[in-house]
Parts: sequence; C-alpha cells; structure tokens
Amino acid sequence: MRQELTLGPVLYHWSPEELLDFYARIADEAPVGTVYLGEVICSKRSPFFDRHVPAVIERLQRAGKTVVLSSLAEVVLKREREMMRDLCAMTEPEIEINNAAGLFSIGGRAHRVGPMMNVYNEQTMARLAAGGATHFSLPVEMPGPVVGRMAEAADRLGKAVEVQVFGRASLAVSARCYHARAHRRTKDSCQFVCADDPDGMPLTTVTGQPFLTVNGIQTQSHSYVNLADEMDEMRGMKVTHFRLSPQRVDMVAVADIFAERLAGRITGDEAAAQLDALKLPAPFSNGFWHGREGGRQFGPRAA
Repeated sequence: MRQELTLGPVLYHWSPEELLDFYARIADEAPVGTVYLGEVICSKRSPFFDRHVPAVIERLQRAGKTVVLSSLAEVVLKREREMMRDLCAMTEPEIEINNAAGLFSIGGRAHRVGPMMNVYNEQTMARLAAGGATHFSLPVEMPGPVVGRMAEAADRLGKAVEVQVFGRASLAVSARCYHARAHRRTKDSCQFVCADDPDGMPLTTVTGQPFLTVNGIQTQSHSYVNLADEMDEMRGMKVTHFRLSPQRVDMVAVADIFAERLAGRITGDEAAAQLDALKLPAPFSNGFWHGREGGRQFGPRAA
C-alpha cells in the first residue's frame, strides 16, 4: 500500500475562527494526504463548529485531501449515543470510530478504527476487520516490535495501519472533567474553561516538574511524541499512514518536515534539527516506541 502522511483531529477546544483559519491553511499548504475532522473529546464542544464542517470538508476535498470524520472517544449520555448514530448513518466521508458504541451503529459498513479503540493484538484486528474495519490507527503506547506484528497482520488482511509520529500522546479519557474540576466547576457548568488552554492545561509534580497535560476529560503526555527518527523502521514494517496530531504550533512547518522525512529526502538527524529550530513549547519523547517510559526520549538524541 502507498505510504501517506495524515493529520489527526484537533483534540482541543479552539474557537471556530481559529479552526477555520487552521483548516484553510492545511488545505492550501500542508503536504498531508488525509485530514481527520470532528470532536473526539467532549460532546459539549460540537455545536460551536458543527455548522462549519460541510464547508471545511468541501475546502479540503477541493485541495485534494481525503477527509475522514472522527467520532467521540467516550459515549455516555443519550445525546452522545444519538451523535454516534447520526455520524455512522453518513455514507460519506469515511468514518473513524473511537468508541465501541460506534460498532453497533455502523452496521458492518466500511469504516476506520481510531487510536482510542485500543486494538492491541492481531485477533482483535481480525475480528474488527470482519465487521467492516478497513484501517487501524494503533494506540500511541504500542512498542515498535508489536507495531511490526500488527502491521504484518493488517497487510495479510489487506488493511491499512496508522501510527502517530507527532503530537501529545493520549493516555486516558474519563467520565469526569478534571479541567473543570481544577477550576472548581462541575462538568455540566464548566463554562468551557478548556478553551483557556488551547494546547492543554499543564500539570506538574509536587516538586514542580512538568508531568502531564489535561484537555477536558482527556489526560495527555506533557511531551510531544516525535518518531521522525523511527520512520525508516516503520516503512520496513509496512506501516501505511503516519499521523500528526495537531498542537498549537506551526503545523504546516511540522508537516513539511515529516513529509520530507517520509519521502526519504532528509535523515532523522536533519528532521530533528529542523524540529528543534521551530522551538516548540514541549520536549520530545519516543519512550513508548522503545518499550520504555513513554514521556522520555531514548536514542542518540536523548540528551
């Protein structure tokens, strides 16, 4: 299968104006083949941008991008079940399911499986493929050797495999909203305080060390996953898609670097130097890929 750079859904609560500007620039400038759209974290955020989605889809498709609509990662309330049902009833664009509730609504039609579904072994992959799954975005915490086995299994099934190579790692989602709780608010009366942290709310240890990031009900890593150096290994594993998870940084510049890396026009060292030059607001990590502590960087650039 052809190998391709993708852009995951925006996981944060950005304003409609910022999202419109962001996707216009992605359409015009970013060398990504597929763009994922949709609210993944909090159903309360959806009404802010829903009315703009058809125009954004049209703009991206006109620019030659494949558009995929991503579902919620957590489905608890009746309105969230209805949102999932309505999403899965759509025949186009493609759907990425991030919660098992979607499997009941999709009715065996072709769909993608997102990273929140936690597909950890070949048997689960085969079962989901038999139910219509055509594409698997693997959990970010999966070590490299396991990714290799999963990619081999997907290749035998004729399915695609996607790995996140940039952006904060999603570690957990909760029924409660810590973002609201931290500001002494309830989930129902949060007043959308998460919008005040467009790259997530940083958490530190009791000794003041950066530790995690909170995004509504989601817990993320403090560091940005950066697997540019590991992309040669992934290509040999038959990984087909390489996902960039949007952060509040110049994502076009980030996409340019990873596109050059995927095409083999720059080395891992050159990609690292170019990413360092962007002066991004978080350190890099690749620990999960190496079966080590996920928030740390290993290898020749660990320092």
